[in-house]
Amino acid sequence: MNNSFLRISIWVYLAIFFLYLLGPLVIMSITAFNSSGFPRMSPWECLTFQWFGELFQDQRILNGIKNSLIIGLGTVVLSVAMGLAGALMLTQIWPKLRATYYTIIIAPILIPGVVLGISTLVFWDRINRMLGLGADSFLSNGIFLTVIGQSTFIASYCMLVLVARLQRYDIALTEAALDLGASHAQAFRKILLPFMRPAIASAAVLAFLASFENYNTTTFTFGEYPTLTIELAQKVRYGITPAISALAFIIVALTVFFALLNEAKLKRQKLVAAARKNATVEELAGKIKLPSFFAGNAAAVLVVVFAIATITVVGTATAYDPGQCIADVREQKQLEAEQRIQQLREQREERRKQREAEEAEQGGAQSTPKPSNNSGFGNVFAPNSLGGDESESDDGSSEADPAPSNNSGFGNVFDPNSLQNDD
Repeated sequence: MNNSFLRISIWVYLAIFFLYLLGPLVIMSITAFNSSGFPRMSPWECLTFQWFGELFQDQRILNGIKNSLIIGLGTVVLSVAMGLAGALMLTQIWPKLRATYYTIIIAPILIPGVVLGISTLVFWDRINRMLGLGADSFLSNGIFLTVIGQSTFIASYCMLVLVARLQRYDIALTEAALDLGASHAQAFRKILLPFMRPAIASAAVLAFLASFENYNTTTFTFGEYPTLTIELAQKVRYGITPAISALAFIIVALTVFFALLNEAKLKRQKLVAAARKNATVEELAGKIKLPSFFAGNAAAVLVVVFAIATITVVGTATAYDPGQCIADVREQKQLEAEQRIQQLREQREERRKQREAEEAEQGGAQSTPKPSNNSGFGNVFAPNSLGGDESESDDGSSEADPAPSNNSGFGNVFDPNSLQNDD
C-alpha cells in the first residue's frame, strides 16, 4: 500500500514538474497559429500560418539571428579552447595548488553578467586608446567585444564538462605513446583528443546555447551588432506580435528534433555494441548482422514521425487560406462592437431620462421657505436690521422707507444732528 502511494506521488510530482517546466513553451507555440493580433491561446480565432511569413520578413529579427550565429560560433571556438586548456592544466598542476586554481577558474561563473559586460567594455576600450587605434578598430567591434565578454564565463562551463571526462582518462596511454616515440603533439592528437571528442562536442553545444541566449553581458558589448535577444528585448518595449511565438516554436521544434536525433544515434551505438558483444567468432571474422535502424529504437521512430509532421505542416501552410475565417471573425467582432455601443447608448439614455424625472419631481415640490433670522433676540442679528428694505404691498406698490431713528435709549445724545445747529 505504501509503495503504491509512493509511486503515485512520484508520478503526480513529475506531471506537475513537467507541466510547470514545459507549459509556457506549449502555450507560446500554440499562439503562433492563432490569427489574433496579440499572442494568446484563448479565445481561439482562426488557424493561420501568417506569423511565420511575417517572421521571415522582419529584417531586424533576421539580422539578430545572423549576429547570434556568428557570435555563437566565435564563442564556441574560444570557450572550448580555453576550457580544454584549463582542464588539462587542472589535471597536471601541483596538487596543493589545484584548489586555488579551480577557484580562480570558476570565479567568472559567480560574477554577474552585468559586471562582466561593463568590465569587458571598459578594459578593451582602454587597450584601444593605449594602442592609439580609432573608434572603428576591431577592438571596438561589437562582435569581438561580445565574443570576449561571453567567453570569460562560458569557458568555465566548458572546463567543468571537460574535467568530468578527463578524470576518467588513463594517463598511462599518453606515457606509452611517448615511450614508443610519439611526440607530445601526436599523443594529444591521436590519443587524448579522440577520447575527449564526446566531451568537446557537449561543451561546444553548451557554449553555443549559452551564447545564443545571453543578454546581460551582451547588453554592454554588442555595439552595432545586436543579437537576437537584444532585438527581442527592444521589441517587447513597443509591444509584441505572434511572430515572436512563431520564432519560439521554431526554436523549440529544432531543439526537440536534434535531441531526438542524438538520442537515436546513441541508442543505435548501444545496439551495435550489444550485437558485437553477443556475436560469435565466425560472425566477428565475417560480417555481423546488425539490427534494423528502427528495431528497439523509439527515438529513431520519433525522428521519422517528426519529419513527416513537419513536411505535412509545411504543405498545409502553402495550400491553406484562412482569409474567409479571418473575415468572418472581423465581421463578428464588428457586430459585437456595434452591440456594445448600442448597449452603452441605451444605458446613457436611461440615465438621462432618470435624471430628468428626478428634476421634474423636484420642480413640482413646494419651494423652500426663506430662512428665518428670528433667533429669540428680537431680530437683533437679522441682516435686514442693518439696512432699509423695500416692502412690496399687496397691489405691488412699494412703501416709502421710514426715517431712520437714532433713539438708542440714551436720549438721542449720540444723534449726529444734535451736534449741528438747526436752521
